[in-house]
Amino acid sequence: MSEISTRDAARDGASARDNARDNAMSVAAISSERPESDDNVWTRRLVLFLRVMALLSILKGLYHWAQVTGFVGGEDEAFENQSMAWQAATVYFAVIELVAAVGLWLATPWGAVVWLTTVVSMAVIELMFPGIYGGSLIVVGVEAFMLAAYLALAWMAARERPP
Repeated sequence: MSEISTRDAARDGASARDNARDNAMSVAAISSERPESDDNVWTRRLVLFLRVMALLSILKGLYHWAQVTGFVGGEDEAFENQSMAWQAATVYFAVIELVAAVGLWLATPWGAVVWLTTVVSMAVIELMFPGIYGGSLIVVGVEAFMLAAYLALAWMAARERPP
């Protein structure tokens, strides 16, 4: 008889805990306030940065496609009238910028790698081959700033995760 009463008591205790948990969950679901946690603040900032860079990559990729298709520029600046190096670089950036944008928007590791490839490629083309796009140091500076911002945010986001 004592074994049966012990099981009944255990079942009643478990039932009471389940009811208390259900009530707490239903109250939490009804609550309009979201619990704010500062546990992943740098990760959220990194994802926001990646999304902004994705939008910028979309704009850059579409601009390069507009150059290829002739939607921008005059007759003298037509794709066919440019050097082979300019054409190759423009097609490269038209494709890779849009691929990077997809990966950045999804916040995937491969997206960051493709985006980093575009940033470094643009800086190298501007510095090492100024005849292609003109060798603008402003473009190199902006690319370097974006790279530094990404590295800083990625480092801070990695520090907030447990090892």
